[in-house]
Amino acid sequence: MRRLAALSLSVLLAACATQGPVTDPTDPLEASNRQVFDVNMALDRNIFRPVAVFYRNTFGDWTRARIHNALQNVNEPVVAVNALLQGQPDMAAQSLLRFVINSIGGLGGMFDLESIGGPPRIIRDFGQTLYVWGVPDGPFLMVPVLGPSNPRELAGVISDGFLNPITWVIPVEASLGQGVVSGIDMRERNIETLDEIEATSLDLYARLRSLWRQHRDAELGRSTTEAPAVLEDPDAPSR
Repeated sequence: MRRLAALSLSVLLAACATQGPVTDPTDPLEASNRQVFDVNMALDRNIFRPVAVFYRNTFGDWTRARIHNALQNVNEPVVAVNALLQGQPDMAAQSLLRFVINSIGGLGGMFDLESIGGPPRIIRDFGQTLYVWGVPDGPFLMVPVLGPSNPRELAGVISDGFLNPITWVIPVEASLGQGVVSGIDMRERNIETLDEIEATSLDLYARLRSLWRQHRDAELGRSTTEAPAVLEDPDAPSR
């Protein structure tokens, strides 16, 4: 994932060099962002959504839920490190305990034991850590393949890949495979959501930009409203 994010950043910087007139003061890179968005949508229509549909049709609900739980479990060390960096040692300990319990009792994380009294899942990432440290958002970015972001959140995505000690010991191929499966899992879980958004939006780019901002603001604690159901809802129960 961190290699993909770094590649996306280089492509984004090249696109910004052809920036046109600003039409929205909250999105000063809108012209180049929309160009990247058009490419992303073409990739989604021709590759990502068909792969997600194939994945859903090939694997049943039970199997996909096991894969989703295992992917979340592998990410728990990242959550723990970021909780510690945010000055929350109790949350870091909770995430580590969750990782140990689900890894052992949940058969490698395939079963989330929160439903029977295990530690509840928390959301912490390096984008949040940078926010806690006072790093500003920066301009809105539409990143190749990865989608809506901003400089702080993009730096967070790249950094999270380095923060996970599991990636230090597994082969690079396994790490890349995990990133690919995570992307397929997320896209499959949001087929209907994104289809509905696309079907009901006069300006899909503008709506996704707004929804992403609301969703991220809720995760950062900057909003008292519930995060909109766009992309993956991290707090949604496993199926």
